[in-house]
Amino acid sequence: MAFCCPNPEFTSYPYFIMRLSFILSLLISLSFVSFSSEDRVTISGTIRDEQGNPVALAMVAIENSSQGAFTDSSGSYSFQSAVGKQVLVVSVVGYNTIRKEVVIRRSETLDFTLEENALSLEAVQVYSKSSAQQIREKVYAASSLNVQPIAATLNSLNALVDRASGIRIRQDGGEGSNFNLSINGLSGNAVRYFIDGVPISSMGSGVSLANLPVNLVERVEVFKGVVPAELGEDALGGAVNVITRRDRGNYVGASVGAGSFHTYKADMNAQYVHERTGFTLRPVVGVTYSKNDYTMRDVEVWNEAVRRYIPSDMKRFHDGYRSALARFEAGFSNRTWADEAFVGITFSSDDKQLQTGQKQSIVIGQAVRSNESLGLLARYSKRNFLLNGLAFQLFFSHTTNHTVITDTSYRAYAWDGSWSVTSFSEVTGRERSIRHYKRPQTLVRANFNYTIDTSSSLNLNYLLNAMGNRRYDDFDRQFIPTNDRLIKHVIGLSYNRSFWNNRFRSSIFVKDYIFQADLKQQDLYWLTGINDVEPSATRNHLGAGAGGRFFFVRWLSLKASYERSVRLPGVREFLGDGQTIYPNFKLNPETANNLNIGGFGEWRPSVSHVVQYEGGFFIRRVSNYILRVPVSDRQSQFANVAAATVRGIEGELSYEYASAIRVAVNATYLAERNQNRTKTDGSIDITYNNRMPNRPWFYANAEMGWNIRQPLGLRASNLRIDYVFRYIHWFYLTWEAYGNRTGKATIPTQYVSDAAISWSFVSNKYAMSLECTNIFNQKLYDNYMLQNPGRAFFGKLRIFIN
Repeated sequence: MAFCCPNPEFTSYPYFIMRLSFILSLLISLSFVSFSSEDRVTISGTIRDEQGNPVALAMVAIENSSQGAFTDSSGSYSFQSAVGKQVLVVSVVGYNTIRKEVVIRRSETLDFTLEENALSLEAVQVYSKSSAQQIREKVYAASSLNVQPIAATLNSLNALVDRASGIRIRQDGGEGSNFNLSINGLSGNAVRYFIDGVPISSMGSGVSLANLPVNLVERVEVFKGVVPAELGEDALGGAVNVITRRDRGNYVGASVGAGSFHTYKADMNAQYVHERTGFTLRPVVGVTYSKNDYTMRDVEVWNEAVRRYIPSDMKRFHDGYRSALARFEAGFSNRTWADEAFVGITFSSDDKQLQTGQKQSIVIGQAVRSNESLGLLARYSKRNFLLNGLAFQLFFSHTTNHTVITDTSYRAYAWDGSWSVTSFSEVTGRERSIRHYKRPQTLVRANFNYTIDTSSSLNLNYLLNAMGNRRYDDFDRQFIPTNDRLIKHVIGLSYNRSFWNNRFRSSIFVKDYIFQADLKQQDLYWLTGINDVEPSATRNHLGAGAGGRFFFVRWLSLKASYERSVRLPGVREFLGDGQTIYPNFKLNPETANNLNIGGFGEWRPSVSHVVQYEGGFFIRRVSNYILRVPVSDRQSQFANVAAATVRGIEGELSYEYASAIRVAVNATYLAERNQNRTKTDGSIDITYNNRMPNRPWFYANAEMGWNIRQPLGLRASNLRIDYVFRYIHWFYLTWEAYGNRTGKATIPTQYVSDAAISWSFVSNKYAMSLECTNIFNQKLYDNYMLQNPGRAFFGKLRIFIN
């Protein structure tokens, strides 16, 4: 049954209200558990050094208990504690430990100032967990990537995420090109993107990991397969959550960079906090420009002298890109009535010249795409909201997204820039058009997290995601304007509990997905399938999952997680992109059973030497798997594969010495196969048990970093050298059952080396860096043999003052 066809049992808002009422009733029932729990209060505060600077990752805990927390980047901490006489311990590497006896009767704010320890780090036997270690110890398969140590050299977040175990990012070209992120084999809209727990689309449809300002970000969290209910989206294969900086003080950060292929980038983010009132301003600006005029190697060009096509090296000539992003927030922070209360406005725009179609043999010379987004947002958060232990978050945004694709040229270009007249347009291969897509989006997220006692909590999350799709054309008078609408409600309820002094953590959750569609467009009905579905419908699906983590000893912990997940076809899959992807209204939602089993641990022979390791097995059994398939040389469309299974293993090993040297390697192997024995007409499907085409199935990364403190005796300075190696094994471009053994189309094995060097000084206030990607100028390919840039350099200057 296609997505649009209504389920007769669930076709109206009353059913939605009934579902919500049921979940709220369950929440209230489970909350009665708290009545028998011990009395709890909240201990919070800030840890600073003697100069008044916040101290991050300091441990604040009740002695001989599991009650405690680590400070964040602003030095803040907060945790639940039982009442009574307690000994509070504050410790972190490089500072004297504080032990203070306190009598706790009510929620209190306790601030501490740490004295620097004169002993060397070798003599300090205090262990402080990083954000990466904390997220790794959760019940789900997840990793945390810290941005700040390499912010000086990092060109985009995509470059960082692509190094992580189990993740592969594939791009159609250079700056501004489409990219596809895969987590354990599942990609596209199976992976959802968030910023501070809210869909990243709240900042505009043109904002992504590729152009989000690096200085804005503290870390990136990646969830593989099973996704926590509090994130709220219908993520089938995993999620990427960008965590932004939340420093408490005033600061200004800015960077400017330039590199190969006429690429220029600049960004600025700042914060002003009025200490007495808590009034806070946060501006963010980022701009990118690139001509993307890198060389296409061995492309076929007509040679008149020999009267045939010959392989030649030609520069891209119609691939320019520019983007701008601005966000401004104003509000109050750290008040008695709100931890944060902000309103803001966002603006983003991007313009992209289109150089190729789905394949690089289709050369485009005049078509362009432009996008502009404007949004309003409001957010509020409060710990101990109405009652002790209840944290509340509310987010609202409304964003207008306007995309225009200008495709008015009847020309066929070659890579040398020459062209010939045709009877069809460059992008769609049809009539000339200036097609407009207006897609307003409204997002609402409400989250309640209730800490029942020091070992258990309950979380309720609601997400509304409503999007319109108004289409009209300035050139094609035969085109009939339409206005479609998609609405999604996702409700998640989770219960988390730890046992045996936190040696065992567990989580169980349920999710309710409600989808609504109202479709109006009738053009290209033989391709889109609009005549085969109900244009207006409501559908409902339930999902659930659980996870657990058991800590045996420091060198071994085991964890497992499972989820039955559901994913609605994304806007690009369902409605197309107006460029190279046709709509498909017959798409069914994907459903999957996701299982992760893994282990991790670390070995510390001494304070300076740390070896960490992690490995796991995963399986994804997907029904109605959504796969992009070619329709013609110019166009493609997403379609359902009745059944597919993804099995795989991944592992990561790292060694670090005294925060000066770090070496890490990871590898991922996938068995992603079609499990459909017959076609829709009953005939045998010869691709049964074939690997999914155009998808890498074995890849690995290695990285080495050398951090030199005070090089050449220069005080308050730091020199960092990084090297990254990526290996991608060859894979089939189309189904491996097609063609003869020697004539099958493949994407060859690729070896990629990148290196960077950065120098920061004046206690990291200033930094300069130089990065070289694809050092050995390898010929790199990605989606459907689209050639990626060769060797490139990028230099960057960065300043951060607080």
